[in-house]
Amino acid sequence: MAAIAQAANGERDIDDPNSSTLTLAEYALFTQVAHPRRVEAGECLFRRGDLGTTMYVVAHGVVELDFGDDLVGKRLTTREFLGELGLLIGDHARSADAMVAEDGVVLELGRAEFDALAQRDPQMLAHFLRRAIMRVVHNEQALIARLRRRNQDLETALDTLRATAHRLNQTEVLTRTDELTGLLNRRGFTVDVDKRRRNSSLGGLALVLIDCDRFKDVNDTHGHLAGDRVLQSVANLLRAVAGPDDIACRIGGDEFCLLVRGNHREEMERMGDYMLGSARMLQRMHSKPPQMTTLSIGACLITDDGTWEDWYTKADTALYRAKRLGGNRVEWQD
Repeated sequence: MAAIAQAANGERDIDDPNSSTLTLAEYALFTQVAHPRRVEAGECLFRRGDLGTTMYVVAHGVVELDFGDDLVGKRLTTREFLGELGLLIGDHARSADAMVAEDGVVLELGRAEFDALAQRDPQMLAHFLRRAIMRVVHNEQALIARLRRRNQDLETALDTLRATAHRLNQTEVLTRTDELTGLLNRRGFTVDVDKRRRNSSLGGLALVLIDCDRFKDVNDTHGHLAGDRVLQSVANLLRAVAGPDDIACRIGGDEFCLLVRGNHREEMERMGDYMLGSARMLQRMHSKPPQMTTLSIGACLITDDGTWEDWYTKADTALYRAKRLGGNRVEWQD
């Protein structure tokens, strides 16, 4: 393990999408779940044509790839990976001989380790896999052009990779989206706020927290399907009032939030009153079974020197006050 830690020290990060080198962050993530294995010069990791499901990362030492057919080989060193097609496709025929050229340590990752990576950091794993897929597709297409032939197995692999890339894009969207309402979830909201904060000032924004009044009574009396319809109605209302640059989110349960343009308390209170009136109207129109409840709303202006925790605490304090006063109202926290 000391060799693994030493491998990351002093190494520079990479920015080439076709590189076979893990970024420092990716390498740190992989070392958390992979199995380290000491290897000696002359040892064979796999042979061309072998069916394999394991991916390797060089932690220390050198691994050489021989593709045969007079093709140029590769020499892999620290943080470079190989055999990823076996992990992505499963029982993929290896396209090269992988021989250890210098004593060292390699990290082994199979399906269980891949699943552990997905649980620990799905966004980073999705980014790595897309880059790995781009690199494989680029390399394989260049190989096809050089050899001027279409290999059916390669075509199948490319189709599988494209489908995998599509599924990964969908998976990344799902990790940031609330499945029931289609709004951002807490994770997606935090990512978008951090991105906006890096790119520009957050001044001139307000945080609005929205909570359904007596939502538990709806679930207890009419069932969870009715409760789901209420949550979807609130989401539709938030979409209706949100501008193109605003962010709507379902934090969890029956709590929602909006990050909206606004410099003045009066603007936010007018918007809050509009949402309250719309919710009351929908509640009267669809009461059996209910498709909406009255709402409690808490809001505050956002300052550039604050943090998400500061803003959330202010808005939550106002929301709690609105609930304590009976709900169906907007409260403000300076």
